[in-house]
Amino acid sequence: MQHRFCSTRLLRIAIPALVAMAGANGAAAQQLPEAARAAIEGLLQRQSNGLPGKPSFSTKATAALPPCDDYEAFLPNGATPRGRISIGLRCRGDKPWTRFVPVQVAIEGRYYVAARAIEAGQTLGEADVTERSGDLGDLPRSVVTEASALQGVVATNRIAAGAPLRKESMRGVVAIQQGQTVQLVAQGPGFTISTEGKALTRAEVGATVQAKTRDGRLLTGVATEDGQIRLAQ
Repeated sequence: MQHRFCSTRLLRIAIPALVAMAGANGAAAQQLPEAARAAIEGLLQRQSNGLPGKPSFSTKATAALPPCDDYEAFLPNGATPRGRISIGLRCRGDKPWTRFVPVQVAIEGRYYVAARAIEAGQTLGEADVTERSGDLGDLPRSVVTEASALQGVVATNRIAAGAPLRKESMRGVVAIQQGQTVQLVAQGPGFTISTEGKALTRAEVGATVQAKTRDGRLLTGVATEDGQIRLAQ
């Protein structure tokens, strides 16, 4: 009976103390200051410049940061702005400090998936692919984000319907062999000029290739599906 009384008394004392501790921790947590968020946004924009997709990020309430008038955001060595990472915040004021903030980074962009099952060795056509949008950070880094990368490609293995198309799952169709006699074509408003030459290298559809004409000139163009070279203008 005495043991039960002591336990009840201890609980009455401990519970208010635990509640007070939780309240103190909650008060210490806060959202990032706007200036700190702006520094992180600027970092992500610089890191993703020239890459597919638009970066955004979210954070949960974190420990309160010391006062600062001049924030600088940075990535730890080896980190990439994808998924859940820690981003460094450095204060460059009179009292400098450094903290690391957990951030969830999303890269919103368009990518391509198989519209239906694609067999190994099959040349992909428009009906075989479809475009989707989502967080590129959740996908393999080699996922195809440009339609031009799908022109004249062949599947190297079976691709299930709905699966993201990855560069390593495809290869280009060889349109021109080294030493092959080819037509070099130049087109412009109201005119088409063509001549013969020999390809100096093997080329896949859409690849840049050089050819040597009969009079010894070197011309550069793009290999087309019909085995011609479309000259650069």
